[in-house]
Amino acid sequence: MRLTSKGRYAVRAMLDLTFHSNGNPVRLQEISSRQAISLHYLEQLFRKLRTGRVVKSVRGPGGGYVLARNMDEISVKDVLECVGENINPARDIQGNPSSGVDSKTTEGEAIKVNTVEFNLTRNFFQNLGILMQEYLTTTTLGDLQRKARETGATATETANAMETAATTATESAFGGATSTETNTIGSAIRPNIGEINQ
Repeated sequence: MRLTSKGRYAVRAMLDLTFHSNGNPVRLQEISSRQAISLHYLEQLFRKLRTGRVVKSVRGPGGGYVLARNMDEISVKDVLECVGENINPARDIQGNPSSGVDSKTTEGEAIKVNTVEFNLTRNFFQNLGILMQEYLTTTTLGDLQRKARETGATATETANAMETAATTATESAFGGATSTETNTIGSAIRPNIGEINQ
């Protein structure tokens, strides 16, 4: 799984909308100005978010976008799925040989990898996917907004903290960065991945 700018910008824009709406429509030009995201790019993202029914457009003078549901009913997973992000690190693990390896038997059948190492790797990434899905499903825009207000952080800082926490958790799973490197706001939003099962 690699979270692209599409997903990061969508979450950031949705947090901006959550922070600045107060029930009133917010214009994309305002979000673009505050978040330094191209207006054209935001228009593309919000078309997908509207199709996914997490935002509604309001036409006419004073128009813009509002949340389609309560902020506590919109999870980060909802936002990422609306814009087409792949949030499953095990989605493509099928046991196919890598390119450059003869992938046919003498009978012409496709070879499938079925070694102990392959199965351990597949199970690891499937378990990682379950943890990530749970994390993204149980974190709502409302959660992020409340934590930001408690810590006095802005919406941008909260989005950056969430991204840092997710990256750190992934690196920890691969033996990279340690969980102590997680941003303070990020750890206030959700416990470290290792603490979920304790």
